[in-house]
Amino acid sequence: MRSPKFFAAIAVSLLALAPVSASAEVVGKVGVDWTGNDILVDAVADPEVSGVTCHVTYFDRSVIDRLRKGNWFEDPSNSSIACRQTGPIEIGNISLSESGEEVFRAGLSLVWKKLVVTRIYDKKNDTLVYLIHSRQLTDGSAKMAISTIPLFGQQVTWKNGKPK
Repeated sequence: MRSPKFFAAIAVSLLALAPVSASAEVVGKVGVDWTGNDILVDAVADPEVSGVTCHVTYFDRSVIDRLRKGNWFEDPSNSSIACRQTGPIEIGNISLSESGEEVFRAGLSLVWKKLVVTRIYDKKNDTLVYLIHSRQLTDGSAKMAISTIPLFGQQVTWKNGKPK
């Protein structure tokens, strides 16, 4: 039998391999009905692009709504995003691939459904594109939104040099 230290070492190793994900700060909470359902507004800072803040909105179901309608462990996929320059832009080590990279993830269900913000660099148009969508194990959702930060004509610092 393996020791607890062995399992702790594996857990720490797996956490070290996990992608960096931005943290969110709740900046608004709007009640939408008498059952306690809310729309939450989070401010999300991109961990590799300083000077950019995304505001993400999503629906947070109340306990009363969960009991009344069933589907106890899941929130809807409805969400929205708006990203703006909120300071001098400094870009670190970002993915330049067409699929971009995940910068934020939050659970919308107990296990299977995640709210995800992905950053894509549109090199041709010198623009950062932020896509919000839900990711599910079995059924993907077509509900999505994007926000863009044009870099053309802006004072932008690239830590590793601007991509050619």
